[in-house]
Amino acid sequence: MQKKVTIIGGGIIGLSTAYFLQKEGCEVTVVDSSNMDSGASYTNAGYVCPSHFIPLAAPGVVRNGLRWMLDSCSPLYIKPRLNRDFLKWVWAFNSSAMSSRVQKNAIHLRDFTLFSQELFQNIKNEAQFSFHYDRKGLLMLCQTAHQLEKELAICPLADALNIHAEEISSAELKIMEPDIEINSIGGVYFKDDHHSTPADFMNQMKAYLKSKGVQILINETVVDFKIKNSKIEYLITDKQTLISDEFVMASGSWSAHLSNKLGLKLLLQAGKGYSINTQRSTGIRIPTILAEAKTAVTPMDGFTRFAGTMEIAGINHEINRNRVKVIANAVSDYYPSLQLTDIEIQAATCGLRPLSPDGLPFIGKPESCENITISTGHAMLGWTLGPGTGKLVSELILNKKTSLDCSAYHPNRRF
Repeated sequence: MQKKVTIIGGGIIGLSTAYFLQKEGCEVTVVDSSNMDSGASYTNAGYVCPSHFIPLAAPGVVRNGLRWMLDSCSPLYIKPRLNRDFLKWVWAFNSSAMSSRVQKNAIHLRDFTLFSQELFQNIKNEAQFSFHYDRKGLLMLCQTAHQLEKELAICPLADALNIHAEEISSAELKIMEPDIEINSIGGVYFKDDHHSTPADFMNQMKAYLKSKGVQILINETVVDFKIKNSKIEYLITDKQTLISDEFVMASGSWSAHLSNKLGLKLLLQAGKGYSINTQRSTGIRIPTILAEAKTAVTPMDGFTRFAGTMEIAGINHEINRNRVKVIANAVSDYYPSLQLTDIEIQAATCGLRPLSPDGLPFIGKPESCENITISTGHAMLGWTLGPGTGKLVSELILNKKTSLDCSAYHPNRRF
């Protein structure tokens, strides 16, 4: 008999999990506190990127974070606050930002991103899906020799992981991007990266799941669990109780609060990112990161998206206009012929990315509860790792051998 599963969270992680579970014949319910049409799964840059094998917790990040702490316009803004969970996270983040741990975690992220990238393509090839998905690689554009040197230093690491990376001169940039003026001395090109349009995927996946009998409950908040003998008997929402054999915690930055009710202390912080869209033709063909500005540029399905910044300031959806302006200024700095309009800038959106201290997600069953699987903490790789995470979680729930070794992602791991 196949299992009845309730998934808390309707972002890409939750929907991908529902996708693989329903294929195994499970009866699946997805419950989400939002309308499921906004947030990080809709506002992200759409990258499916093996090039992002270096976790956020890397040498030098803590030093820069402290230097930028009082600058609300910095690429990484950490709002200082006397909060026990926040301070524990900062301590664990600092402990994880060591070269030896970064190199070890890079291997995990390489394997995970490639696995998930393959699953993205498999889903795309199904007849029911027509979402935008492209394979144009990723450019890292630099304006200074210092930044270019930093980006080139990553190339040998990428090569050791069998991830193709090559230096691109300013002359070569003109050939690759002939339709727009670029203010850059050169950069690095990762040819194996892919990109997509998030809303296309999310809307088609929701429609597909509904057609397969998956129940999707929107605007419904999980408030508590009824636990007996280390198992959840049912969960309680603000509207009803839901009984299942298995549960999945895929509620992103809100997972730490809910996990506390299960006796699990997840070290998790919300990292806010912003995005601006323009429907005008920009001439940009290849997904690009403006290296000094830490801004992502993505040619999507009918529009171009500019996204960036990392703001660690608790769970909120307040739009910091200064940080949005930083993204807009970066666009005109790197692309002198492109100016975002006031209307485009005012329409900026944001999303919260759940950050673990070591840059690896939390995936697995916690020691305190045997019938829930934790699935959160993906940081900037939530989109990239969505299908891969859904597959691994489905395998864990159905007691199958997992496609990847999940031990590095265990929610009870020490930092």
